[in-house]
Formats: sequence, structure tokens, C-alpha cells
Amino acid sequence: MSERILIIDDDERLADMLREFLSRAGFDVEARHTGLDGVVAVVDAGNRPYAAVILDVMLPDIDGLEVCRRLRAASDIPILMLTARGEETDRIVGLELGADDYLPKPFSPRELQARLKAILRRRREPTALASEVMRFGRLEIDRGSRAARIDGESRGLTSYQFDLLVALAEHAGRVLSRDRLMDLTRGEALEAFDRSIDVHVSRLRAVLEDDPARPRRIITVRGAGYVFARVQDQA
Repeated sequence: MSERILIIDDDERLADMLREFLSRAGFDVEARHTGLDGVVAVVDAGNRPYAAVILDVMLPDIDGLEVCRRLRAASDIPILMLTARGEETDRIVGLELGADDYLPKPFSPRELQARLKAILRRRREPTALASEVMRFGRLEIDRGSRAARIDGESRGLTSYQFDLLVALAEHAGRVLSRDRLMDLTRGEALEAFDRSIDVHVSRLRAVLEDDPARPRRIITVRGAGYVFARVQDQA
């Protein structure tokens, strides 16, 4: 059965073009043209859930950032945000709210398809040694179920954030640059900007650290990148 994709964009011409393009690639694509209709469609999808959402920031009722917040509160569905070129603030806020990736307008349909497939691939494919649970003090990273837990309590992460956490944890004790982290998590040369890594690390700290202002798990190495601490805390 084809994976269902939902486009939330008030530009009906663009939505129709993307629907036709993605349908030829084997996706079952639907579109909604207001933010509220998009939220309702995802929440009421029932036993045929969407595999991912393509979400525009500019919508006529509630904006895409608010849609992203509402979707993330109800679901871990992958979200690819469309932003106006040059609006870095929207991209950063979107990532902070839980979007998995962003694509600035104007864009080519082929690049959108590549990004969408990358998001879906991260969700579908287990990582190497998927059954192994990595433990760092009170933190457990379960690559099989793609879950991060503190004291046994699951912590909500997007697909991209989980992959970033795994990349850091698999190289515990080693400093990883932003470029290296993008290589490890994206798997292909897609456009990115350095601050996207910073935003995702900030989100990881907010979810996993006891005191995000004084992190003990993911440490910044000034001018070099980030290092995941081998020894963090005691159970």
C-alpha cells in the first residue's frame, strides 16, 4: 500500500503540482488548504495514518508554526516545513517546535522528494544493531524501538532528533563538528545550515538534561562542535 502524504498549503496550484509529482513517485497524496483542516486530517486519520506532512508556514488561518506545535503535541508524524527563502527565524522556530526538516521556497520538486524520502527512510529503517539498547547512567537509547528514556520514562523526540542522539552516542567521548553530524544524520548531501544542528541539540538538552543550561550529556566544545559524555550520571 502506498504511503500517505498530507500537504498543508493554501497555494492550491503548488499543492496540485506536488500531488501530481509525488503520486508519480508512488505516494498517495492528499492536500488541505488551511491549518485547522490539516490538523483535523492528521488527528482523524484513523487506521490509515499519514506517513508524513509537508507543511507551509504561511497559511490563511493559523500559521504553519502553530500547526506544527499542535501536530507534535498529538503525534510523532514526520514534518517537512516549507519556508520563505531567507526566513531563517521560521526555520529555527519550526525545528524547535518539532519539525524534522525544512525546505526554503522556491524549491525543485525533486529536492522536496529527496528530503521527504530521507525523512521516511530514517523512520522505516532500523539502525545497525537495532536491538541494542545503549545505556548512559539514567539515559537509555533504544535503537530498536527508536525511543530515548530517562529512568524508564520515554522522552519525545522527532525522527531527526533521535538519529542525531544516536550519532552522538555512538561516538561518545569524541568531538563531532556540525558538518560531521549532518553527514551522519542526513545520509546524503542535502542543503543544511549550521544553526539547524544547534537547534536540535538545544531540543535534545531540553528533553534529556536535568538542567539544560548546564548540560552533562551533550557538551559544547567551543569552536569545534559537540561531544556526548561517556559518564553522565548515576541511575
